[in-house]
Formats: sequence, C-alpha cells, structure tokens
Amino acid sequence: MKKFLLISLLFLLNGCYSIRVYSDFDSEANFNSYMSFAFYKAGIDQVEISDIDKKRILKAIEENLKSKQLVISETPDLLINISTESSENIYIDNSFYNPYFYGWSPFYFGNGYRRISHSTSEGVLYIDIIDAKSKQLIWQGKGIGYLDNRTENRDEMISNYVNKILAYYPPGSEKIKN
Repeated sequence: MKKFLLISLLFLLNGCYSIRVYSDFDSEANFNSYMSFAFYKAGIDQVEISDIDKKRILKAIEENLKSKQLVISETPDLLINISTESSENIYIDNSFYNPYFYGWSPFYFGNGYRRISHSTSEGVLYIDIIDAKSKQLIWQGKGIGYLDNRTENRDEMISNYVNKILAYYPPGSEKIKN
C-alpha cells in the first residue's frame, strides 16, 4: 500500500498542510564552478514511483536548473539523483461504548471498541546533487508534505514542490522561506 501511495507522489500544496523543506551541503564545495548537469539514470531507475510522476519530477528539476544557468551535458559537472519515502499515519479512536452499564462505578463492563478515525500519508522527496568527478554528494534537498491522490494539476503541483526544494540550491540562494 505504501508503494502505491508513492506512485501518486503528489504533495498537497493548499489548505492547512504545508511543505517543509530542508537542505544540507558540503561547505568545501565550490558551487560557482559547476556549469553542467546530467541525471543519474542508475539511481533514478530504482525509485519506486510511477514513470509519469518520475518524468514530471525530472522535467521540473531540469527547468529549475536551466533557470540557474546550468546546462545539460554528456560530460556533466553534476549528477542529479532523486529518491522518495512515504509513511502512513493511522489515528485510532479508543472509544468505550456501554449501552447497558453493568455494575457499580468504577466497576462496570460493556462493549468497548477501537476504530480508525482517519489516516494521512506523508511523502518525502530527496534531490541529491553529486560532484561528477569526485562522486561525492555536495548538496541534498528534502521536501516533506502530505500525499494527495487528486489528478488535476499534477504537473503544476510537482513543479511547485521541486521549485521549493531547489530554491535552496546553490547554498545562499534561498528565495522561499518556510
């Protein structure tokens, strides 16, 4: 079921849910020296999401990095990888139902029950930027949000999500504060 939820990989961008974004980077990396990128196909092929959503994510990453003056290259300075996680939070209602009230208080017996009151699915998208020469991770962005199965505006929702993460690349370029 969790894998199926990952397939949808849509994060709710409206309502009371917000996207939390975090990033970390190698302080010794010279981010001004990187001019080109390529996608790390071997890593991306292992991500267990639908090919359509994977394509949406990669397109959004490509557009974002191109807007930062990086170009796609066969001999890149950077390799881009993605990965995902999801978790389902189930909330239990521990109600006690006693239509007949047996015994004297506090000793009474009856029909107690537990039921699932609601559940939510939280998804995480990681964007890894790797130095192509040293094969070392130099930057990682992480976006956490609630999964949504709606089909309308999927391209826009994923693009917005990716752009919020990549607003922190390169370090010091934060345009969006959460």
